[in-house]
Amino acid sequence: MKTATPAMARAINDRLALDLLLEQGPLTAPQLRELTGLSRPTVADLIERLRAAGLIEAAGEYGEDRRGPNARLYAVVADRAHVAGVDIRRTGIAVTVADLAGRTVGSAVRALPGPLPELIVQAVAEAAGGRPIEAVTLGAPGLVHPHTSGLTGDNGVPGWRPDLLEEVRRGLGVQVVLENEVNLAAIAEHRLGAAVGHADFVLLWLDDGVGGAVVLGGQLRRGRSGGAGEVGLLEMAGTSFCCAVEPAVARRLSRAELVERIAAGAFTVAAVLDPGLIVLGGMMGREGGAELAAEVEERVAARSFAPTEIRASTVEGNAILQGAVLTALDLARDAVFGEPSMA
Repeated sequence: MKTATPAMARAINDRLALDLLLEQGPLTAPQLRELTGLSRPTVADLIERLRAAGLIEAAGEYGEDRRGPNARLYAVVADRAHVAGVDIRRTGIAVTVADLAGRTVGSAVRALPGPLPELIVQAVAEAAGGRPIEAVTLGAPGLVHPHTSGLTGDNGVPGWRPDLLEEVRRGLGVQVVLENEVNLAAIAEHRLGAAVGHADFVLLWLDDGVGGAVVLGGQLRRGRSGGAGEVGLLEMAGTSFCCAVEPAVARRLSRAELVERIAAGAFTVAAVLDPGLIVLGGMMGREGGAELAAEVEERVAARSFAPTEIRASTVEGNAILQGAVLTALDLARDAVFGEPSMA
């Protein structure tokens, strides 16, 4: 069995402290000792090491409102690196740039059609406002192959071409990854929304595009070719689930008919995966809210032996864009702080 070297142990402790500072905000040395279980000398050493590396800085004092000596607070140097999330729709591009703490520092939009790679590069540069970017995540419709990172078919975005990812990488000169847009929305839902604390759930995306994303054991499941969760292709009464509940069709349905169709898709997911939780996302899921979720849950329960909770998405704003930023932050933090797999 391989034992940790002193250098590896220091790297593990440093990453643990940095993650805690990001998750819980500025902390004192005693608070870091309590949260990590590390000794006083070890914490003192890692604080000095991280300050010397420019990764953390003093951020005020704790206990300023009481008598006695105050403890110094430490925080991650959030502007040490920045990331960009990009949501690519069939009608336009939206970009958000955030610092290492996840705070938004810039945004930009571009309309389509147009020269897509150039528009993406321009929008990221505008949102960055001269700040250097560490990593970028692109979210787009379509199946993204988990090994090649390329689309496995046409996604209907004007100007998309097979070499787009490489073109954007060359234009920005940084790490750029591509992910299916509903998968990114599921990442946001898992960390910020209705699925927080759930290791298993399925996001049912009900919007201009209809699809799904699967999270099992706390991990996004893409499938062999990137097609996991593509429930829009399910056959339903002579048509696809996508065509049965797309917005143009949904507007013509009675409430009962719409609930029944959504429940039919949700039941299939529950019967095959038994995730315990299905989140209704996209425009319809958010607008339908808790009332629509409760109606769908009742219909699913009448069909399924597997108890399945149905919730409406609670991610505020653009879930795809937020998932893209979170994914880019994971990449940037690994690059700046060191890989968490070292722990």
